[in-house]
Amino acid sequence: MENQEYTFKGIVMNGFLMLFVNFIVTVIAIIGIIRSIILLDASDGSVGGWMLGGSILLLIIAIIMWCGLMMLEPNEAKVTTWFGKYSGTFSQTGFFWICPFYTTKKVSLRARNLDAEPIKVNDKTGNPVMIGLVLVWKLKDTYKALFEVDSQTMAANPNAIGSDTKGLMNALENFVRVQSDAALRQVAGQYAYDDEDTKPGEPTLRSSADEINEQLEQKLDERLALAGIEVVEARINYLAYAPEIAAVMLRRQQASAIITAREKIVEGAVSMVKMALDKLSNEQIVELDDDKKAAMVSNLLVVLCGDESAQPVVNTGTLNH
Repeated sequence: MENQEYTFKGIVMNGFLMLFVNFIVTVIAIIGIIRSIILLDASDGSVGGWMLGGSILLLIIAIIMWCGLMMLEPNEAKVTTWFGKYSGTFSQTGFFWICPFYTTKKVSLRARNLDAEPIKVNDKTGNPVMIGLVLVWKLKDTYKALFEVDSQTMAANPNAIGSDTKGLMNALENFVRVQSDAALRQVAGQYAYDDEDTKPGEPTLRSSADEINEQLEQKLDERLALAGIEVVEARINYLAYAPEIAAVMLRRQQASAIITAREKIVEGAVSMVKMALDKLSNEQIVELDDDKKAAMVSNLLVVLCGDESAQPVVNTGTLNH
């Protein structure tokens, strides 16, 4: 979508200069009103009347001029409209004066955090999981933020939207929260929680965090571009099975871990038994027939694979009996 934001091109003057000018004009207007009242009391009605009218008009102009003063801090901007027509975005830092007939709406361009509460989502295999994200975002296009989405009437105080910057930004944050929820559901539904129910090498929510975070940022960029919002970073910060299946899945994970551990233990035990038999044979320490080898293998496997320490039995006989 084409960027419709542009810099304010109206008359901009130094705020301190206009502050001094307005002060002088206000003082002159007040003195003129006082002098005109004195002249009216002195029965010089013609001169006093004209002076009073001119002084009141000058005071009204001075009051209007006071309304044109504005101050902006770093990473703040004011969106200006001229009787409903967009007139540009003013983002210079400092104290300035512009024509008071421009309507201005102040927005913040600073980065903001969104720590979304975990939501329940069905993963690719249909298992309910709880997943949450943390998002860093900031306003990039003020025109879209104010005129492409209904952020103004969504604010807490729409009538004071020009000065209620917090209300406007909270309204945008609510928009970001809703779109983040939708994007998170869309991304999470494309992956399984872990690799128990997937093909080997297939990405999962647990094992492919970088890939999923990258896709999540892409989906958020697509959704939030409508409001002129830039995604700085998006990361999944919470991932767990839903409470109703958490206990069952924990037992399944424990069983899988036990099986994997047993496989490693058996693999190591077989290797150690083979090494022991080879050393006995190569160094001719003792000659074992097949029955003795089978008994030795059985005993070693019991010792190496057992969960508890084996109790030794001393053989006081010979290997021939």
